[in-house]
Amino acid sequence: QVQLVESGGGLVQAGGSLRLSCAASGRTFGSWAMGWFRQAPGKEREFVAAISGTGGVTYYAGSVKGRFTISRDNAKNTVYLQMNSLKPEDTAVYYCAADTAPGRGSYGTSYVYDYWGQGTQVTVSS
Repeated sequence: QVQLVESGGGLVQAGGSLRLSCAASGRTFGSWAMGWFRQAPGKEREFVAAISGTGGVTYYAGSVKGRFTISRDNAKNTVYLQMNSLKPEDTAVYYCAADTAPGRGSYGTSYVYDYWGQGTQVTVSS
C-alpha cells in the first residue's frame, strides 16, 4: 500500500515562500511520476506541477510557472514543491499524488494518479 504524507503548509504573507514536502512509502518510488494539485474553497481541484520519475522532466500550470519549482529526492522517497512569490490566490489545500504506472495520460490530469495524500493547507495573506 502506498502512502503519501504532505507537510510544510502554513500561513505566509504575500510575496513570501514555502516549501512543501511529500514523503512516500513504496520501494519503486523512483519509477513513479509525482504531481502536486490544489483545491481552493468552492473551486475544483487543479493541477499545479508534476515531475517524472528521474526528475528530468517537469510540468507546471501557467499560473505558477516561474514561481514554483517541483523537485524530488529518490533516495529519500520525497517530492518537494518550492513556492516563491506567493499570492493570495495561491491559498488552497495542496495535495501530492503518485502515478505508479506512467504513460497512461497527461501528468496534468488527475485521473492518471493512483494515490493521493491527505493535503496540507497553504494560506497566503494580503
